[in-house]
Amino acid sequence: MTLSPQWLEELRSRVTLSSLIGRTVKVQKAGREYKACCPFHNEKTPSFTINDEKGFYHCFGCGAHGDAISWMTEQRGLGFMDAVKDLAAEAQMEVPAPDPRAAQRQETRATLHDVMAAAQDWFVTQFNGIDGAPARDYLKNRGISEKTIREFGFGFAPDSRGRLKDALSVHGIDQLIEAGLLIQVDDKEPYDRFRGRLMIPIRDPRGRVIAFGGRILGDGEPKYLNSPDTPLFDKGRTLYNLDKASPASRQTGRTLVVEGYMDAIALAQAGFADVVAPLGTALTEHQIERLWKMVEAPILCFDGDNAGQKAAMRAALRALPLLRPAHSLNFISLPAGQDPDDLIRSGGAHAFAALIAKPQMLDDKIWQVEYDAEPLGTPEAKAGLKKRLSDHAREIADPDIAEHYRQEFQDRYQAAFFAPRDNRSDNRRAPSYNRKFPSKFVSYKPMDDTKTFLIEGYDLQIAKGILGGLIRHPCRISGHFEELSAIKLADSQLQALLGELINAAMSKETLDMQGLLTILEKTDCYNVAKGLLRADALSFTFNRKLPDDAPSLLIERAHRDLAEAILVVTARPGLEAALAEATRRVQDDLTEESYAEQQRLRQAKQLFHERLVDLTQIDDTM
Repeated sequence: MTLSPQWLEELRSRVTLSSLIGRTVKVQKAGREYKACCPFHNEKTPSFTINDEKGFYHCFGCGAHGDAISWMTEQRGLGFMDAVKDLAAEAQMEVPAPDPRAAQRQETRATLHDVMAAAQDWFVTQFNGIDGAPARDYLKNRGISEKTIREFGFGFAPDSRGRLKDALSVHGIDQLIEAGLLIQVDDKEPYDRFRGRLMIPIRDPRGRVIAFGGRILGDGEPKYLNSPDTPLFDKGRTLYNLDKASPASRQTGRTLVVEGYMDAIALAQAGFADVVAPLGTALTEHQIERLWKMVEAPILCFDGDNAGQKAAMRAALRALPLLRPAHSLNFISLPAGQDPDDLIRSGGAHAFAALIAKPQMLDDKIWQVEYDAEPLGTPEAKAGLKKRLSDHAREIADPDIAEHYRQEFQDRYQAAFFAPRDNRSDNRRAPSYNRKFPSKFVSYKPMDDTKTFLIEGYDLQIAKGILGGLIRHPCRISGHFEELSAIKLADSQLQALLGELINAAMSKETLDMQGLLTILEKTDCYNVAKGLLRADALSFTFNRKLPDDAPSLLIERAHRDLAEAILVVTARPGLEAALAEATRRVQDDLTEESYAEQQRLRQAKQLFHERLVDLTQIDDTM
């Protein structure tokens, strides 16, 4: 169909925007306009204005702006045509007719919506009747409240082959079959699809019932049974609870994805309204794209068992070809054998909130799964890991993202399997230190109320070497934005230079040393940068001037050592603070536990020092 600009303008003019928005948001008259707390971001002081004369809303806090149609699409989560149809019905306007075939399809869908609505009413009636006692007991045992039962529309299908068919016969047997409510096998009499099951309605983004999921209450298979694909329902494109989660997600800026509808319902009851679920299948490409329309990085919260983790990995691999800038998937790992419902019942909502506050990134997930896939005790197994990671990176269509993944996997692979060389005459691998510090020695950060790592004293000299290394290898700056941005150097000139390096890397996708120096020439930091390139007080591998034809292994080692030096210099202030606190506790109250903690921290500090010494020993054979 064709919607002319004139027709759309007429539609907007017939809608009182403040009344439309006022259905879900508390609005207050303010002169010729209305004000409200913005529904698109959290705020306590109203900065959201509605102008009925001009027909638009605007938030001075987050910049949200639009008209009646965009309100329906952005806040309600409807598609454009669904929004137009809803507004047109209220405005008593006829939507321009489509071509005859499309009109026939639309008429069929409208009829099936009536059938599904009637089926939903019938299932709810059975749930509340005598036959529904087992279903009510099941939900009670699972801790589902009466309020949640009403909100999600639970119903019950009696264990009968023909009760629904008889009850809805007025709609016609053919319509009941097409809606997926009856099963037709050859020329035999059609019979009810759902029998002896707790019924869960599946709704479209407009809140209309389009399908059902049924959970069996006694013995039998399958445990869960969904409607078949129909003109209303495509399970590969549908997300359960999307009608409720979409507006909630716009409030939280987050979308949670769980495996099944009971998990979604349990989380919603616990206060996590921004949750959806696929419908008995692995997350599809269409569902991933739909999630990205809501948020850039939805969080997948699949079960902690093997099946759940395999489903998470399938989703991760399915997302790779679709990746685009700023769009990805995040993950949380639930305790082994638990689903979100189990976790909330055992640990409460705060236990789940703590997990989703620190999700695992997509690259971390793929690395972890592949690293743990099999023992890596032989060169062949390690090479197999490297090949699998390389194959995954090749699946990414976006060339820039693919390159970042290749580099990330390569860095992790090198850190995991290639220890630094020492300067002994036999040039064997040094056994004492692995490129990867034990996690208990790298997690020390300043106290929570400290936003920066103050670098001074001896570490300031190391920081000079790091700055020189970043100038020689500017391609590595972007990989350490978070750590570098948190560094505060006691020397103001060095701090200014660090800021210029970060700014340059953020403004340029690719950057080499000469290009970086050209940028620095226009700043007051140029002479400081040139001085660091000439400095030879610290002989880190990343401070050496490498020839243009330097072997790739030599460049890779410089990059790895630079990353490790940044790790040491940013983690040590927190370690020093932890050691000082442990020493104070020993002095105040000497116990076996406090003494052991102090000694462990001293060991960690010694490890940091020895690692720095190791990093400054250049192996001339490299």
